[in-house]
Amino acid sequence: MSQTQMLKGIIDGCLLAIINEEECYGYEMATRLSHFGFSSISEGTIYPVLLRLQKEELVTSTRKKSTAGPKRKYYKLTQKGEEELAIFLRNWSEISRNVNAVITRKVGEVKR
Repeated sequence: MSQTQMLKGIIDGCLLAIINEEECYGYEMATRLSHFGFSSISEGTIYPVLLRLQKEELVTSTRKKSTAGPKRKYYKLTQKGEEELAIFLRNWSEISRNVNAVITRKVGEVKR
């Protein structure tokens, strides 16, 4: 399974977490993800996700003046988005704990 396939279900939660910290625009989100090691996630991947999140009423957007070039679209979580982020965090905690348990156990068995 490719990293892209694995990330498909995770990118929404990561973007919601970034937006929860503060309003930001697409390129800024791509930069932040890159700083966390997600260098393969580009703006071309992020913008369709943001449009879907907006249609699902998890985020809203506002155009704001930019110091360099045209206005930028800044995203902010809605109440529904905050609730969805809380659900994602609970689910991620459980999934990552379970996957780590399986991986640790398998690695331990292989070493024997």
